[in-house]
Amino acid sequence: MQPSLTPIEPAARHGRKKLYVSINKKFVLSHLSSAVWLTFSIYLSLPWLKDLSEIVTLPFSILIIGGIAYLPGYMNAFLVMSLLLDRQPSFKNPDPDKEVTLLVAAFNEEKTIFQTLSYVASQDYKGKIKAIVIDNRSSDNTYCELVRAQKELNLEIKVLKESEPGKFHALNKGLQHVTTEYVITLDADTLLHPSAVRFLVARMESSPEEVCAVAGSMLVRNSRENLLTKIQEWDYYLGIASIKRLQGLYQGTLVAQGAFSLYKTDSVRQVNGWPDAIGEDIVLTWRLLQKEWKVYFEPLAAAFTDVPSNLSHFTKQRSRWARGMIEGLNEIKPWNQPQIYTKYLTGVNLVMPYLDMVYTFFWIPGLMLAFFGYFWIVGPMTLFVLPLTILSYGILYMYQKHYVFKNLNLKVRKNILGFFAFILFYQMIMSPISVWGYFQELFKLKRVWD
Repeated sequence: MQPSLTPIEPAARHGRKKLYVSINKKFVLSHLSSAVWLTFSIYLSLPWLKDLSEIVTLPFSILIIGGIAYLPGYMNAFLVMSLLLDRQPSFKNPDPDKEVTLLVAAFNEEKTIFQTLSYVASQDYKGKIKAIVIDNRSSDNTYCELVRAQKELNLEIKVLKESEPGKFHALNKGLQHVTTEYVITLDADTLLHPSAVRFLVARMESSPEEVCAVAGSMLVRNSRENLLTKIQEWDYYLGIASIKRLQGLYQGTLVAQGAFSLYKTDSVRQVNGWPDAIGEDIVLTWRLLQKEWKVYFEPLAAAFTDVPSNLSHFTKQRSRWARGMIEGLNEIKPWNQPQIYTKYLTGVNLVMPYLDMVYTFFWIPGLMLAFFGYFWIVGPMTLFVLPLTILSYGILYMYQKHYVFKNLNLKVRKNILGFFAFILFYQMIMSPISVWGYFQELFKLKRVWD
């Protein structure tokens, strides 16, 4: 999905008025729907539960089936109902003009940094954008490319150098030089849609005072490289986007990702900037939520990133994400979050290690056994989760296509092979990688960013 350089027409900026349903009612209705689904699925699974308990005892059977069917089914039902009830409010002012500062931490980014900044310079934002790029001990020609960008681009670019390795050190160095009300973080290899900054600021300007950050929408740029990138295109387009929308609906987006997000500068300073963590953006966001502030998500603020094209790089990235989640849970327990929605959303992360371990150590071996005619763990009943999964992805696909992509003048690439591989095999790759990330954090193994 390549970024378009065509600005959005004004007519596409305003949504129609929708019937208002309060967040409390959406939250309760979604949980009631999930409870109905859970009750129904438990009833249907009784024969499966009985057969499995004869092999591994009843408590162990409940533990396995709970991780394979009950909890995933409940969470999917909650997601589906929440997406159906979600109505993104219109912007109060679709053309804000407040001055903003953009922070870019760069380490050996000579191949990408000039193009990244050129897309920043091409924004249709009416306000001034000041870019601060922090060169974090690059050993290539990153600095030379930054000097070229200063000379050739119509953009105010300030270049800083940070000798301490680590993205959090670089961002905190840049934060010291920010004088604007809003600060945006952008990865050095991420390209912005021409209206990305405008939509990000417009969402913040249209939000209540207690909103301190808005996460942008990440899409895949290099999906045509191979099957792995094709699969990740659907993960970003459907999986990650659906979770972001769910969390944004309940005012608790759990990760204002460093790749592209907007923050209130004073809010970031009040929590002492970015922490020394492998998931620095996760821990920062949870610290902001703990202050009783809210974090939103803006699907129209689109940025395009290159995803890992080989399994080794993918494993390092996703195990890092899983490890970052555990860092966040260790620092800020869900029950210490001040709002009911963020208690629930961060609480969901508490059960993720359990789900990933059940999937890795029981579902995958159970699938292998099924091929030999042993349907103890994987059988016809496990397929019952698929319709709900496909329904949730179908709802999001239509939303992404007709609301997000249409308004951004983008087209969804034909990627049928990647879609079926995503539905059928993606979790088989992700769960073991996540388990490896939990293991790394448990035993405090060496941090690996690249």
